[in-house]
Amino acid sequence: MLNLSPSEQKIFRRLSTPIKIQDFLDKFPMNWEKRGETYFSPRRALKARKMHCLEGALVAATALWLWGEKPLLLDLKCVGDDDHVVALFRQNGYWGAISKTNHAVLRFRDPVHKTIRELVLSYFHEYFRNSDGKKLLVSYSSRPFDLRTLGAGWITAEEDLHSVAEAVDWARHTRIYPKKNQKYLRPADKMERQAGKIIEWKKSHPKT
Repeated sequence: MLNLSPSEQKIFRRLSTPIKIQDFLDKFPMNWEKRGETYFSPRRALKARKMHCLEGALVAATALWLWGEKPLLLDLKCVGDDDHVVALFRQNGYWGAISKTNHAVLRFRDPVHKTIRELVLSYFHEYFRNSDGKKLLVSYSSRPFDLRTLGAGWITAEEDLHSVAEAVDWARHTRIYPKKNQKYLRPADKMERQAGKIIEWKKSHPKT
């Protein structure tokens, strides 16, 4: 059971489907990293009872692994420093994603995408900067990152998982569109930017 304690095993045994995993992640507040940058292991995230996107993806990947699926991550790289990481799953040959986010749109994806690129493009339109509507998503990890290549120590590590974050970030990425097409992208309009301001957990919330 990947060195999990009995109480941790009990939690993960209940997370037997991607939908159950997503519902579980949705119960946790967003980790705003108020005391500095964190890369919690699944064990530490469960103890802290809060998580950001990478931490949530690691929890989801652990649950999938325990149920016999591959623990795969997908990195969505954007302009600036606001990448998003999701855990991948596959049902009958179609890809879906489990996502921990504070926004209304960068969330769970049903397994209806034939390819990874199809899934990535489902996030493209919604990934914009609220201040001016600029579309931000530019590339994605061209091959799903298999956490098994790092062993299993990351699941219960007490230290921050900087090495895991770096491995995911440094994985080979594929650009979504040629740079010369940048000038043809229409910024999100006023209504879209207004909707994009909706968040689930404010920084002022004491649990974050």
